[in-house]
Amino acid sequence: MVRWRIQRVTLSPEQAGLCGCWQFLAVWRQRQQLRQGKVIEQSEEYSFYATSAAPTQYTARQLLQAIRDHWAATENGSHYRRDVSLGEDASRISGRGGAYVMATLRNLLLGLMELQRHRGQTQARTFPAWRRKLTTTQKIQLIIRSL
Repeated sequence: MVRWRIQRVTLSPEQAGLCGCWQFLAVWRQRQQLRQGKVIEQSEEYSFYATSAAPTQYTARQLLQAIRDHWAATENGSHYRRDVSLGEDASRISGRGGAYVMATLRNLLLGLMELQRHRGQTQARTFPAWRRKLTTTQKIQLIIRSL
């Protein structure tokens, strides 16, 4: 179970010191992991945002939904696939150049899988399943053809 609360501070861009910023938002999230109706783990988190949305443009509920939608797309989309399928967060590469190269290679792999899915060349729904189905020769041919 997750509870969200939002506090909005309305101000002018001059007051904020940020061009186009009309609101600062403080979002409180409380997460409770339940098992058989009992709380087994609980956490709280505060996040802060600045937005160019006019104070009357969105309700607090709409702003919370926009924040949830953004993070859901990010976490469930590329970040989840890059971290869980490719172990990005566990990577020990810390140099800027090496990290950039590895991020590029990870994006290339995920892009190749999506390309095959789009073309109907694979039925795999996840990256690990796709990777397991390809032979080494097929992987090399895929990269050569895509370049």
